[in-house]
Amino acid sequence: MKSDIEKNKKEDNQIPPNKTGITSVSLENEMRKSYLDYAMSVIVARSVPDIRDGLKPVHRRILYSMNESNYVFNKPYRKSARIVGDVMGKYHPHGDAAIYDAMVRMAQDFSMRLELIDGQGNFGSMDGDPPAAMRYTEARLAKIANYLVDDLDKETVDFNANYDETAFEPVVLPAKYPNILINGAVGIAVGMATSIPPHNLREVIDATIALIENNNLSVSDLNKIIKGPDFPTGGIILNKEGIKSTYETGRGSCTIRSKTSFEDINKDKKAIIIHEIPFQVNKSRLLEKIAETVNNKIIEGVSDIRDESDRKGVRIVIELKRDVEHEIILNKLFKFTPLQSTFSSNILALNDGKPEQLNLKQILNAFIVFRKKIITKRTIFNLNQSRKKAHVLIGFVISNLNLDKILNLIRKSKNTSEAKKALMNEKWRLGEDIIELVKLIENNEENLVSSKYSLSEEQSKAILELRLHRLTSLEREEIKTDLNKVIKEINNYLEILNSDEILFKKMKEEMNIIKEEFSTERKSIILENQPDENYDEIKYIQKEDIVITLSHRGYIKRVPLKNYKSQKRGGKGRTGMATRDNDFVSQIFVVSTHTKLLIFSSFGKVYSLNSYDIPEGSLQSRGKPIINILPIKNDEIVSAVVPLPINEEEWNKLYIMFATSFGMIRKNKLIDVAKSGQQSLRESGKTAIKLNKDDKLIGVNLCRDVEDTFLSTTDGKCLRFPIAKIRLHQGLMSKGVKGIKLKDKNKVISMCTLIHSKIDISIRKEFLKYSSGMRKDNKTNGENSDFIELRKQEEFIFSITSKGIGKRSSAYEYRIANRGGYGITGIIKTNKSGDVINSFPVENDDEIILVTNGGKIIRIPVKDVRIAGRSTKGVSIFKIPDTEEIVSVTKVKLLDYE
Repeated sequence: MKSDIEKNKKEDNQIPPNKTGITSVSLENEMRKSYLDYAMSVIVARSVPDIRDGLKPVHRRILYSMNESNYVFNKPYRKSARIVGDVMGKYHPHGDAAIYDAMVRMAQDFSMRLELIDGQGNFGSMDGDPPAAMRYTEARLAKIANYLVDDLDKETVDFNANYDETAFEPVVLPAKYPNILINGAVGIAVGMATSIPPHNLREVIDATIALIENNNLSVSDLNKIIKGPDFPTGGIILNKEGIKSTYETGRGSCTIRSKTSFEDINKDKKAIIIHEIPFQVNKSRLLEKIAETVNNKIIEGVSDIRDESDRKGVRIVIELKRDVEHEIILNKLFKFTPLQSTFSSNILALNDGKPEQLNLKQILNAFIVFRKKIITKRTIFNLNQSRKKAHVLIGFVISNLNLDKILNLIRKSKNTSEAKKALMNEKWRLGEDIIELVKLIENNEENLVSSKYSLSEEQSKAILELRLHRLTSLEREEIKTDLNKVIKEINNYLEILNSDEILFKKMKEEMNIIKEEFSTERKSIILENQPDENYDEIKYIQKEDIVITLSHRGYIKRVPLKNYKSQKRGGKGRTGMATRDNDFVSQIFVVSTHTKLLIFSSFGKVYSLNSYDIPEGSLQSRGKPIINILPIKNDEIVSAVVPLPINEEEWNKLYIMFATSFGMIRKNKLIDVAKSGQQSLRESGKTAIKLNKDDKLIGVNLCRDVEDTFLSTTDGKCLRFPIAKIRLHQGLMSKGVKGIKLKDKNKVISMCTLIHSKIDISIRKEFLKYSSGMRKDNKTNGENSDFIELRKQEEFIFSITSKGIGKRSSAYEYRIANRGGYGITGIIKTNKSGDVINSFPVENDDEIILVTNGGKIIRIPVKDVRIAGRSTKGVSIFKIPDTEEIVSVTKVKLLDYE
């Protein structure tokens, strides 16, 4: 940077001035030079702290000015306006607001780990409230700040002239502890920024002392002493690897989580209590964000939010609704609000006037070197002061030993000046003990020649000013005592200067004094056993069977399966949900609370949803609009819901088949749909299939190549064909291929999958000659291996019409054909029966739930439904009024979680 500036100056000077005396310069070079000057000014004189005292210039000037004005911890508070005025007038020629802001921050216990200024009045809050005007607040240096400014008067640091050269200010403060780590720093310069987290004073001093005693300690060794940052607002620190990276490289990050607990409000209601929040998080904005996530239905289950914080600390109460999983709500708060935030560290500081990124050991070593220089300079200063004092005391000793002679010289002198010269010109003989003292005390031995000593001007002046009472024997003994005391000090100072071991011992003693007086317990807890930051909330969800219902108008709910009671065939059912505005249940299915769902809309889009995220309701409740759970548009209708296997490894083995009302089908790999942009699947959905005009998606099934697809139409036609023969599509934007041909205005109403049988059709027909009871009871040709396999794989197709007419038929009656045909009759449609609304395979221990557009629901065992031939009408399954129709049917199958 310096070489660039010199180069620019050289280039500028190559253009000679013209006759008018105006020098032409290159605009490019001038801008480069000026920008570099500006950048260095911001870096060095404004935004980056010095590694030695951890302060930026404005903070250093405030502390120095307050110390100079004696606004110290044991003196009365002073108006902030006066402090700001002093700093601005003498040292910092910038805006008073900027100076006041810097001073306020040093007085905030939520910004500083150890406040350097003791403020009185309103100095702001964690809610982002501004401090009171400077004319109202008062301040003084905090006691700990004394250890930053102490020894300033002992020539320990260099001073520079202030901006107008009317005063001097220190280049750095002689800090006795590593303030840069303890209070940290945040600043944005030009082209660089610094972000140093605060730490615990005890840990930092212990680590510094340990490094003094053994400089071979590694960063990892120091990390065992300094566990990690210690933020003034507390919190729980996660991500120890981030801390390790910060200490080893000077750059890293750590996650800070709020400290929380749970309280019981009453028997079945809990509240989340927030006791501490992450560093630099605005509490008021945090509450707004929590409220926003609740209002936007991102987090559900919160009934009230209150801020009960006071002078004693933070207390935010989040009341939860009845019977919600409080652990899930809390972890969603961590995920979607600043209750959990990241602190990014970039340890950048000025080292020898240059910005450097430093690791933990480099910072502590730089401070140790700095303290060694400070102690050395202070010791030299104290040694010189003690020698000056001892020098005068030696003169007193000589005067006491030669009292009569001195008095004669004084009496013979005409005036003080003559007496002084007489004393200085006289050679005074000394004893061996005094000679040794002189050699120890004097910087040079010019006054000592052949065991004779010449008094200096200072000594002669002191003797002449000596009061007579000091000549008494008692006072003479006191002079000797003072001299011995000073000699002891001199010896101590010389020992420090001559021995690094003693110097470092002194350094450690000073830091231990600070530690004993100001150390506190850690505020931030560092978790030894790191929680999984990719939080899986499903482990807090109890596994159980649930019935999920979706209404025609898009209201969704989940109800425990145990709440439904079984009834016999022909029962009249019970009211299953509240209906209004001609709304009715359009889909009903049974899943686990651990099931993930793919929800397909009429627009051909797909969304992802966890089943436990669906609000729980009662049998009679309407549920909640699905548009409040998923980002579905008002005119978008849910057309299919596909429960996925709980074990995600199974996804790779499955295909997903799409079917539309116009008879189009398409096969894709499940993984291509379920894993296609999972974030967007949850947040905004993705296009799953491209549809023709007026076409609708009526079915989406999971399948394997060893199965068959079974399509049913409103006129009772069915078509069965092998999935293996369907072309696999790679993308999600195609329309697919023709699955079944339709006559008139018929439409496809259902799609399901069946077991593919390789046994010849003739053998199947022979097998079907036996009654279903005989087939079940193994009263067929039991020795026939084909019959044994057919009996094991036999499935029954349950078909139901809109007027409650239904039956079961063996799937073997539906021959395997090629896709694209018209199909065969699956159930005979009549005017009395109404349109076919669904056909799907069932097992004998399954149960069926039927729903009418009047809101009635009935649950019947499959074993009570008659088994009949394929080309038959069926029997009455559900007695319903003439004004109602069945609009939804599903089978209930208990789930095996093991």
